[in-house]
Amino acid sequence: MGIQEIATVTGLSKATVSRALRGLPSVAETTVDQVRRVADELGYVPSSAAAGLATGRQRAVGVVVPVIDRWFYAKAIGGVDVELRRAGYDLVLYNLGGPGGDRDRAFRRSMLRHRVDALVLLSLVLDETERAELELTRHPMIVIGGPAPGLRNVGVDDVAVAATAVGHLLGLGHRRIAYVGGQDEAGMNVAVPYRRRDGFLDAMAAAGLHVPPSWLADGRFSFAGGAAAGALLLGGSVSGCTAASASGAGSGAGAGAGAGRPTAVFCASDEMALGVLLAARRLGLRVPADLSVIGIDGHEYGAAVSLTTVAQDPEAQGRVAARAVLAEVDGARPGVLPPAPATLVVRGTTAPPRG
Repeated sequence: MGIQEIATVTGLSKATVSRALRGLPSVAETTVDQVRRVADELGYVPSSAAAGLATGRQRAVGVVVPVIDRWFYAKAIGGVDVELRRAGYDLVLYNLGGPGGDRDRAFRRSMLRHRVDALVLLSLVLDETERAELELTRHPMIVIGGPAPGLRNVGVDDVAVAATAVGHLLGLGHRRIAYVGGQDEAGMNVAVPYRRRDGFLDAMAAAGLHVPPSWLADGRFSFAGGAAAGALLLGGSVSGCTAASASGAGSGAGAGAGAGRPTAVFCASDEMALGVLLAARRLGLRVPADLSVIGIDGHEYGAAVSLTTVAQDPEAQGRVAARAVLAEVDGARPGVLPPAPATLVVRGTTAPPRG
């Protein structure tokens, strides 16, 4: 089947059908949807080789991920794919395979050998060699997740998101608040963990509260890491969070006072928060009566256990990123993208502290 058959069925001109199949902005969304539906029904398969010869494009976008088995990455890839399919583009996935993967193979050979029109990087920071190799392709590039030097970014304001979570706990009356964060060994953008930790510490300092180093736990941005960090934080009596003097705030003053467990734990991801909930249960602590827990992300598993969170939408971020690079491919000038929205979702794991 060809464009003429689609035009006959839809009653549209061949030129309109062609523009609709390419997802050009000059065609109404309803028309694009109609044309694509009829094309699917007729079994129309566009020739990417012919399109490349005619336009100089490959009608494919490369998506680079540190690993493929994380919730955020899977959701973001889904959002990118929705927009690419709608525009008639293929998605070419490059999985770096975590810290033991062969980044050299991906950046120096695979991406330069396979022809794509643009690249979407998920939570990656490139070293100088990788950046130089990719610049040889002259492709539009964008990052989903934490900011990367010299590249456009789609993602939440991690400092502000952390401040929202801490503000919720402070508003409930909590003062002894611990933090679970750390680096993701699977290769997450290092800016995300650091910015969320800084947002937590800044919000606590603004409230006149000092956080002892022992209450900053490494959860490795995973469920298992969160469970281990929770067991460490909640398993014994440690120094509590206390009001800092004007001269000592943020410098270690008051770290030895207020013995006892934290009354709340802020986790830099929902997966870690789910692990902390498991640790609390194993220790016989009731949530939220004995301990409040809040996370970041909006993971669907969090909804199942009534986890309070600051929710983001990685699928929507993927769609925004895909539209942005496709617009660049079509000649648009890249502009600064605003932070992605994040919303406090209060559920059953946070409450005022006892007493």
